[in-house]
Amino acid sequence: MKIFFARHGESLANIMHIISNRGLRYPLTQKGREQASALAHRLESRSISHIYSSPVLRAIETAVIAANLLGVEYEITEALREYDMGLMEGRGDREAWNQWQQLFDDWSKRQLWDRRIEDGETFHDVKKRFVPFIERLIGQHQNEEANILCMAHGGLYWMMLPQVLKNINTDFINQQKGIQHTSLIVSEWTPNGLLCTEWNEVPIDQAEQGVGNVQN
Repeated sequence: MKIFFARHGESLANIMHIISNRGLRYPLTQKGREQASALAHRLESRSISHIYSSPVLRAIETAVIAANLLGVEYEITEALREYDMGLMEGRGDREAWNQWQQLFDDWSKRQLWDRRIEDGETFHDVKKRFVPFIERLIGQHQNEEANILCMAHGGLYWMMLPQVLKNINTDFINQQKGIQHTSLIVSEWTPNGLLCTEWNEVPIDQAEQGVGNVQN
């Protein structure tokens, strides 16, 4: 069993620099649609059997483009939503992005897992929905030749992939300069757990590896 983690294509929220992690606003740009189509073509040889998407519009649209090209049904799940920014939702001003950066640093650098924006999620809240979802996929498909595509978000992956991939930590993600639009990260179920085998479609042994999993 393999799980492919992909980030959505460029959206209007990215262009307008607006925090938008709820609802069905801000669709893909033309560039984003082209990125999604290119991702789908790159996946044609991967025999994708299942597609799951975040409920945020930019992820849904990317998943639909992939699903249509690959001939695979898709399912929307709350587990893959970008982490909620509470009162900063819908804002694009300097204060909002300063608070976004503060929360990002609190989680990724300071291990302050209970920090959140008012009405938003803590690290633990996000973990409680993401990790059990991945564990369910493993439980259902670990003995199959399943190739599962998860369409979600850069922030979610930055925080949560170290929780499920045994050979990846946040230092590794920093070294790879983050997770770009339609980045594709490949993992495979092994006797030692779920291991990252490709980062941005480059074999992991050719990338600069992390030094072990982050235990949160």
